[in-house]
Amino acid sequence: MNRLQEIIIGSKERSKEIGKWEKQGLLRKIAPRVYTSSLEEAPEKIIRRNWYRLISDLFPDALLSHRSALERMPTPEGHLYLTRSYKGLVELPGLTLHFSKGPEPLEDDTLFFGNLKASGLSRAYLENLQRSKGSGEESKTLNREQLEEKIEGFLRVKGEQALNEVRDRAKVIAPVLGMEKELAELNQLITDLLGTGLSKRIVSPIARARVLGEPVDPDRIQLFESVYEELARKEYPDYPDPNKTIRSYQNFAFFESYFSNYIEGTEFTVEEAKQIITTSTPLPARDEDSHDVLGTYQIVSNRQEMSIVPATPDDLLRLLRERHAILLQARKTKNPGEFKDKNNRAGTTEFVDKELVPGTLKKGFDWYSLLQHPFAKAAYMMFMISEVHPFLDGNGRMARVMMNAELSVKGMAKIIIPTVYREDYMGALKKLTKQRDADAYIRMLQRAWEFSSNIYNEDLDAMEEYLVSCNAFLTHKEGYLKIIEHK
Repeated sequence: MNRLQEIIIGSKERSKEIGKWEKQGLLRKIAPRVYTSSLEEAPEKIIRRNWYRLISDLFPDALLSHRSALERMPTPEGHLYLTRSYKGLVELPGLTLHFSKGPEPLEDDTLFFGNLKASGLSRAYLENLQRSKGSGEESKTLNREQLEEKIEGFLRVKGEQALNEVRDRAKVIAPVLGMEKELAELNQLITDLLGTGLSKRIVSPIARARVLGEPVDPDRIQLFESVYEELARKEYPDYPDPNKTIRSYQNFAFFESYFSNYIEGTEFTVEEAKQIITTSTPLPARDEDSHDVLGTYQIVSNRQEMSIVPATPDDLLRLLRERHAILLQARKTKNPGEFKDKNNRAGTTEFVDKELVPGTLKKGFDWYSLLQHPFAKAAYMMFMISEVHPFLDGNGRMARVMMNAELSVKGMAKIIIPTVYREDYMGALKKLTKQRDADAYIRMLQRAWEFSSNIYNEDLDAMEEYLVSCNAFLTHKEGYLKIIEHK
């Protein structure tokens, strides 16, 4: 019993054996010639989970083709498109197989699973340029926008030479497949994508951005759109900035700089940080680290600077570069004021490719500009900069600077992420990146905002005492963040 596969295909040779297992209650029939050892789960789920094995055994002469050759999975509603020697339609629980009549597999049509092959990339591009009846999932081909994005994605990852090789192969196989017309369309599409001028034939926003010289990271663009949607549907309180005077604003800025650098591993005692800020002099043994604190403070202590927010996508890029030049002025090897010239990562997270930084930021600006509440704009801005990671270093600090400018310009309390809250902060960012959970990120930042709205004092030492009472300087293991209102 333990050796039975989840899906078993009936045949004359195995009919007695399968009949025996059926009588013993070890198998049940869920579709013509299809049996399963899973006795309770819905047939649709079993078949969808094993679709590749089922097609390999039931239809060994079939070729995964058209949109299915590019998507490599059923559509959400369970449609798969295949090519064989005759046309047909097979409906199974949870799965609809559409067979087109067409040529046999070519030598470069790849083995997908078992007996099942899939159209090679050149063939698949040609197939998806065929005219198709139906729409949406009931069309065997991707629509023009989807196909352009598939080809743009290949170009983005593999480069021009690889795409030209795909085109060259298409020229060889098109006459064999009877797809000379589709070849002409594919050739023009690739020419347009590799060109320097915008063609009216290009319809995909992602492909158009590439042609205009500002290619984007489409996965991040989808993520930013989902963050926008979550932020836009919520209501937010207002926490006016209690630090009205210059002295109080600068006191807050001191701890804003201190914690923002501490999060990134630039660790000083509070007394050391006070010495650096009050004297504007780096500690002799830690020149670059000291300048990081000074650079951050120089930006966030200036109420006028923190009242500048981007009005256009180009403003965003300019502000980022200008503030980064100040922030990392002492780290010449990190190219202060310049976007990264090599890719960066954190653990298993690959940040946006260096070539896609300007375009992705400009496209992300679209949703930022639609948000209304200062907190929503701040939360979006902070995540976008953190997720793109546009610089070689200083990205977290830049993200928090840009976040707080959105609040400061509207007279709202800025946000501090204290040491004790670091794990909550980093965990929520990671969860949003990996699991697309914006709600946890928003709730985390709202708690930090509520906490920060109670931090105010004309006396720096008194502000420090208040932060100590809130556990702000402890690590996550040592305590938890207390939200205490001033009396």
